Parts: sequence; structure tokens; C-alpha cells
Amino acid sequence: METVNILHMNPGDKESSYARNSLLQETVLRKALPVLKRTIKGNTSRDLLSGQCFRIADLGCASGKNALLLATNVMDIVIEASVPGSFYCRLFSDQSLHLVHSSYSVHWLSQVPEGLESSALNIYMAKTSPLNVFQSYQKQFKTDFTKLLQLRSEEIVSGGCMVLTLVGRSVADPTSDDGCLLWELLAQSLHDMVKEGLVRESDINSFNVPIYYPCEDEVRNVIQNEGSFSLESLTTFQVNWDPRDTDYKNSNDSNGLSQTHAENTAKAVKAFTEPLLTSHFGKSIIDGLFKKYSKRVAQHLTNNKTRYFNLVISLAKK
Repeated sequence: METVNILHMNPGDKESSYARNSLLQETVLRKALPVLKRTIKGNTSRDLLSGQCFRIADLGCASGKNALLLATNVMDIVIEASVPGSFYCRLFSDQSLHLVHSSYSVHWLSQVPEGLESSALNIYMAKTSPLNVFQSYQKQFKTDFTKLLQLRSEEIVSGGCMVLTLVGRSVADPTSDDGCLLWELLAQSLHDMVKEGLVRESDINSFNVPIYYPCEDEVRNVIQNEGSFSLESLTTFQVNWDPRDTDYKNSNDSNGLSQTHAENTAKAVKAFTEPLLTSHFGKSIIDGLFKKYSKRVAQHLTNNKTRYFNLVISLAKK
């Protein structure tokens, strides 16, 4: 699967577009803003800008208002620095950037990991996955994250910075709810469609999502072993699956609230998965799939209000 061509957010401004369903990503971007501010202040205090322009790069900024939100936070005048292509390739000239920023992109892998034949009816890591599936995903993340650090180290000036915000998991166990449950529910919704004759089981067997939610130790180990950057800070925070849900006290929803929160969750997930799903299963199943997904999410939220666990990493080039 050539993910560089099909892994993107829903375009346009229709009801199912990323632009209209990206409040989750905006919320995360705003929560990570204090780290970005501290990083920029530290950058400018080291006299890196003497006689130069301040160049920034935002990796995986998608579309809609979030694409410019970072730039408006960093400076009044946006300097054009976007380059099309995968951020797992070289994008910029040597030592041309002072700051690289990425929000909700780095957990996407460059490709589906190899050796997932035993994954069977799962589309990602799941509680029932054999050990080799977890190992394959972990290996691919380690390879990709190492490469990203190596490539950006060539493009960032000495003393320059990176701020990366990505979805992770709160514990080392990859079967934790915040590590894989969102995708398990989507896989179960696909199985529901198999029972109705709307999706072929073989199509699920051959589909896997190129994503990985690492724990803190995995991130720290890759940064340390790659060696180009010093880890200035690593902070964490959680947000609800429904970006419009601001209740962080309760561990479950009432039946009425779970329906609303599930519908909003399904819209948000659809906005960033529809192109990937459509490329494999076709367009005709999408609306029905996410109706079923919404029902499964609602059922889960009445029992356990699982949240996204987010990592905000501030790095300085050595």
C-alpha cells in the first residue's frame, strides 16, 4: 500500500470533511501551545536569528483552519515553508530551518508493517493479536521515527528545535484501551458488515492501518539511540474521543450523552480515515460503516470513557 498517495484527511468543506471535523486536532494543538511557546523563546534567546529569516515547517498540517493555526500562533506574517511529500523523506535544504513542528502526524507510519499475515480479522493491533503483530508495529515505528529524526537533523540549524505532538498510550502494554480500542471498534464494525454481506472477509484480512501509538519509553529510547537531538521536555495530556466533550471527571457517559459523543467521535474518525478506507473497501460502504461504528462507540462510552493519550515532545538539535 502506497500510503503517501492515499493517507490524507478528507478534503473540501462538506459535512464529512476534515475541515469541519477537526476540532479534536485543534484542541490538541492548543493544549500543546505552551510547549511550543517555551521552545520558540528558547530558540530566539540563543541568538539563532542574527541576520536571518525565521523559517518554520509544519509537518502534516492537513487542510482547513488548523493548517494556519500554528503559523498564526508563531508569527504575524506567515513565511511560506511548506513542501509537498512524505516527512519520512528529505524535504528541505541542509540547515535551513530553525523550528520544525508537527501535530497529530508522527503516529502515522510510512507504510503498513510487514509480517501481519497472522493479524487475521484485525485492522490494527488488538487484544487478541499474536506477539509478532505487536513486534512488527513497534519495529516500523522505531524505523520511521529514527528516520524522521535523522532527516530533520540535516535540515535544522545547530541549536534549532522540533516540537512534535502525537497520540501515544499511557502504559507499556500495547493492548491497553488507549492503545488500540478505537481501532478494534472500527474492525468490529467492519465485521458487522461482513455478516450482512456488505464487506468481504478477505478484504478485512488484507487491510491494516499504518499507524502506531507509542508509549513514553519507546519515544525516549528512539531519541536517545538516534542521538541528533536532546530531549528538552516530554509532557502528556488526555482529550476525550469526542472533541466537543469537555467532561474529564466522569469515567463513563449516560446513555443519552454516549449517543451524542459517539456521533461526534465517528465524524472525527471518519474525517481522517475515509480516504484510507475508501481506497481499499470502496466508497459505498463508508456511511453505513460509520453508523455502525457510532453505535459501538456509544456502547463502549457508557461503560468506560476511554481518552486519547497525547505526547508533546520538545527537542533541540545538538
